[in-house]
Amino acid sequence: MIKASGLKLRFCTNETQATRGKFVEKLQRLGFNISVNEVTAPAPAACRVLRERNLRPHLLVHDDLVPEFDQLDKANPNCVVIGDAADNFSYKNLNEAFRVLIGLENPILISLGRGRYYKETDGLKLDVGVYMKALEYACDIQAEVVGKPAKMFFQSALAEMEVEPQQAIMIGDDIVNDVGGAQQCGMRALQVRTGKYRPCDEQHPEVKADGYVNNLAEAVDIIVKQLHK
Repeated sequence: MIKASGLKLRFCTNETQATRGKFVEKLQRLGFNISVNEVTAPAPAACRVLRERNLRPHLLVHDDLVPEFDQLDKANPNCVVIGDAADNFSYKNLNEAFRVLIGLENPILISLGRGRYYKETDGLKLDVGVYMKALEYACDIQAEVVGKPAKMFFQSALAEMEVEPQQAIMIGDDIVNDVGGAQQCGMRALQVRTGKYRPCDEQHPEVKADGYVNNLAEAVDIIVKQLHK
């Protein structure tokens, strides 16, 4: 419906357990009309940063995400990239990342997000932000976040669509990463009461959505009706 209305669209995801291609295939199976170039994701953004700064990453990411970094030099790493590694978040792997960082004169930790948790069919699960904070604390450094809610992430999506922040609206279920991230970039944002939404989000002490909707379809319907007023 959004595409048919002539509005520009980007799927902004912090998905770091699969490549953009695999992510798109999954959404297509669910019935979404979507292509890879309509997805803004952290891994490609991180690769751009690594190339620009001649950084060689030690990867602490999900096995299915590794192909995104195939074209990068990873010998003798001078930074650590951390994503939602799921079962790869073992003591051994975290300690290895810690040793790389602590051995660098100027340690650089790049995180593909800073979420606290997310929801899957079997319940809530810890997200990358928890492990990012552990490495920050251990090495006394601050990570550079390239996924939501980083301002750079939303600016990248806006630039791809060639629109100004005030011309765009974000729809998401995460009050901090989706709503707060978009608003700090100058966008408006709706929170959907699905996914990781919790009723207490509507009384969040720092972030207040511009509106709340029961599901994505309701949000799209409201936006399209406003367009035709």
